[in-house]
Amino acid sequence: MEKIELTKDIVDQMFRHANQEKPNECCGVIIKKKEGEFELHTVRNIEQSPFRYNMDAQEFYTIYQESEKNNWDMWGFYHSHTHTEAYPSETDRNLAAWPDSYYLVVSLQDEGKPIVRCFSITDGNIHEKQLQLT
Repeated sequence: MEKIELTKDIVDQMFRHANQEKPNECCGVIIKKKEGEFELHTVRNIEQSPFRYNMDAQEFYTIYQESEKNNWDMWGFYHSHTHTEAYPSETDRNLAAWPDSYYLVVSLQDEGKPIVRCFSITDGNIHEKQLQLT
């Protein structure tokens, strides 16, 4: 399994965001500014649902524009599953539109022990990556 490096701080921020939004799913974007420098951007889930997410288009577009202007990478997208495992659902697979980015799923299924897993999703095919925290 391919190893992917991510800072522990970013993972902690995802966990906090997921817990703040529960019982609804949270979502956001992880930007990679330069080698090893990550930045998490929370994005409002306009669905406000415990079963699905949909990023606020204006918030996402603002993040995208800033990334493009500064030549930063849209490194990954994350969202939470409040009652199920940290694995992309069929809906998640169908909505994965950035084949060069990673998809991270935070599970709050086991209360008090959040889990995050990382995947690449290309043409609906899921490949898990091993997160290595730095």
